[in-house]
Amino acid sequence: MASELAEKRVVHTDRAVTSPAPQHEAGEALVYADPRPSWPVTGIFFILFFGALYLAASFVLPVVIALLFALVLSPVVRFFRRRLKIWEPITAGLLVIGAMLTLVFGFYMLSDPITQIVNDAPRYVEAVDKEIRTVRDKITRLEGARHTAAQAVSEGEPPPGGGAEAAQGQGQNGENPQEVVIGNADLFSNATTVVPQVIASVGFALVFLFFLLASGDLFYQKLVRAMPTLSDKKRALHIAHDIERELSRYLFTITIINMGLGVAIGTSMWLCGLPTPIIFGALATLLNYIPYLGAVVGMSIVGVISLTLFGSLGDALVPVAFYLACTTMEGQFVTPAVVGRRLEMNAAAIFLAVAFWGWIWGVVGMFLAVPLMVAVKVFATYTQPLGAFGDFISVEKPRDEED
Repeated sequence: MASELAEKRVVHTDRAVTSPAPQHEAGEALVYADPRPSWPVTGIFFILFFGALYLAASFVLPVVIALLFALVLSPVVRFFRRRLKIWEPITAGLLVIGAMLTLVFGFYMLSDPITQIVNDAPRYVEAVDKEIRTVRDKITRLEGARHTAAQAVSEGEPPPGGGAEAAQGQGQNGENPQEVVIGNADLFSNATTVVPQVIASVGFALVFLFFLLASGDLFYQKLVRAMPTLSDKKRALHIAHDIERELSRYLFTITIINMGLGVAIGTSMWLCGLPTPIIFGALATLLNYIPYLGAVVGMSIVGVISLTLFGSLGDALVPVAFYLACTTMEGQFVTPAVVGRRLEMNAAAIFLAVAFWGWIWGVVGMFLAVPLMVAVKVFATYTQPLGAFGDFISVEKPRDEED
């Protein structure tokens, strides 16, 4: 009897495929595997991947920071090598030393104002606690008056005139406000533990950055060799160069914008009569790297310090209003006009990215959220499976551009 093709039904997770399988031997048939990715395996991979990023944050964070700065500074190293014939390690060493001196100088200039703010922290906490107690007493008096009126109506009697006074006396003679105590010993002990770790992480990131910059185009050469086909080599180089260019453009422009915002906010705080306006300017410059949440944190800090100094909630809202006006002008007009629509991203996606990376890596993750999104957006434009994700994080195009 002549050999026949045997059909074997291969059942997958979402559909069934009937494929003919030729016999190799009597009673044996080949089973063709589905080349599509398995979603459960992909989900498990991402869970393990982000779990590893969370657990190894102390090691991964300096590496990611060094890689981002290497992408930003690589064009500078390449320019000096091609135009001025300067050896890459020399340029890399000068850049790393310049970054280290900038950090040391900034810490030295801001150390005294920061120390003053830390020493005045009990006053800030006491002012906030006093305002909270005032609001709580007003709510207590309102609740007492409402309860007295409801009781009088239920009994058919007119409400006594002393209901508000009794509620006020109850609010004053009730629970005593808790005393606010600042644990300075615990604060300084935590600082002595955290500061060496931060210094070690910064030092590791700077050393790794030096090796990345000193290697020149070695990374691109290795990337080209690793790709199997010529089209893959070209696509890999396009992705690497576009990420480098877009990330450099974004970080450079956003740094200039944030510095201008810091000058504007520092000047506004000086006009409002707040002490050490340079601290508020530097704080606004750093916090503006965190979209949305950075402005909220900055306004909260300004509001607390203003409430301590002025003692009135109305007067404390004036510096907050100046801060809000400066950040609104920057976010709605300056940044879109300078950065352009090419790097504009969906506001909801940016907020989710800031919250997610803040959950994974804390405050440093919030600073890295937008640069990581820029790199992912560029990579998604060249990768077909990530096209939907790239379209999600991008801003919606007007209809005339789509046509």
